Amino acid sequence: MAEIIGNDLRNSGYYAPIPKQNMIGLPTQASEVIFRDWKALGAQYVMVGNIVPAGGRLQVQYALFNVATEQPVLTGSVSGTAEQLRDMAHYISDQSFEKLTGIKGAFSTRLLYVTAERASATNTRYTLQRSDYDGARAVTLLQSREPILSPRFAPDGKRIAYVSFEQKRPRIFVQNIDTGRREQITNFEGLNGAPAWSPDGSKLAFVLSKDGNAEIYVMDLASRGLTRVTNNPAIDTEPFWGKDGSTIYFTSDRGGKPQIYKTNVGSGNAERVTFIGNYNASPKLSADEKTLVMIHRQDGFTNFRVAAQDLQRGSVKILTDTNLDESATVAPNGTMVIYATRQQGRGVLMLVSINGRVRLPLPTAQGEVREPSWSPYLN
Repeated sequence: MAEIIGNDLRNSGYYAPIPKQNMIGLPTQASEVIFRDWKALGAQYVMVGNIVPAGGRLQVQYALFNVATEQPVLTGSVSGTAEQLRDMAHYISDQSFEKLTGIKGAFSTRLLYVTAERASATNTRYTLQRSDYDGARAVTLLQSREPILSPRFAPDGKRIAYVSFEQKRPRIFVQNIDTGRREQITNFEGLNGAPAWSPDGSKLAFVLSKDGNAEIYVMDLASRGLTRVTNNPAIDTEPFWGKDGSTIYFTSDRGGKPQIYKTNVGSGNAERVTFIGNYNASPKLSADEKTLVMIHRQDGFTNFRVAAQDLQRGSVKILTDTNLDESATVAPNGTMVIYATRQQGRGVLMLVSINGRVRLPLPTAQGEVREPSWSPYLN
C-alpha cells in the first residue's frame, strides 16, 4: 500500500516521495515518528499507517504529519477486504492529496483503453479494457476482430460510448459497464465517429459524413433527435463539451491546417482558439476550463506532442518529450494527463503531470495499446 500511495502522490507532479532505502526509519504509528530524522532528510510530510484484521476484514489506520510543526495534518481509517487493498490505498491518496492541496484527488478513478494483438497478417484481436487510472487491474469489457475506437466514459461513470467496426463500417455504441448490455446509437452512411458525452449525460456529440463531409452533430439520447452543429466545407471532428453543456470545442482544418475551434450548439458560428503551432488537435479541457490540453506540432512534419494552452493568456507549454503522441485524456481534477504514443515500435500509454514534472509509462497488456480515456470521479 505504501508503494501505491507514494506512486499516486508522485504521479500528481506535486510531491516527490523519499525512496525507501534513503529513509532512516520506517514508523507505522505516530509514537514511532522521530521528527528530527525526517527534518534531516528534508521531508515536508511523513505518513504512517498499519493494517489490523477486524472481523474478517482489514482496517487500515493512517496519519499524515507536518514535519516542521510536528503536528498531524490528517488522521483516519478505512476498511475492506484483502482484494480491496488497492482501493483503500487510492482512497488514502485521495484524502491526503485533497488535504494538502485543496484539490480533490483523482487516484480512485478508472481508465479505458484499446489493445490490438496481431496473431497474423489477417487476424488481429481488439479489446476494450478498463483499469485503475495507473493501468493496474485491467478487465476486458469488449473483444472484437474489428477495430474499436474512441471509448468515452459517460459522466455517471456507469456507461461508455465507443466506435466499433464489427459491421465492417464504423458505428457508435453505448454500453453499460456493469451489465455489459449495449445499444447501437448510429447507423448512418459514411463516417460515424468521435463520440463525446454532454456534461449531463443526456446527449452525444459525434462526427458524421452522411451528407458527404465530416461534420459535428449532437443526438438527444432519449428522443434520438439529431442536431447539426457545424456546416463547413472543411473537416470538423473531435468534439469535446464545455461544462456549460452548450459549448463544443472541436478540431477543424477550415483555416488550411488542423486547429482547435469552439462553437455554441445552435449558433452556427465558430471561434478559433489555437494560434501557436501549425497543428493543434484533439481538444480536452481541464476541470476548471482554464487549460486546453491538445496534440500540438510547432512546425515541420513530425514531433506531435501533448501540450497545454493557458486559455486566459494564450501561452502554450509542451508537456511531453515523445514524438508521436495522440489521444490525450485529462484527469477529472486536471492534474495529470494520459496519452498514447510509441516506444520501441510499440503503441504504449504514458502519464505526464500537467506541470510537466513527472513523465512515466503505464503498465498495460501486450500488443498495441491506444485510445485512452479517463473516467469522471466515481465517488
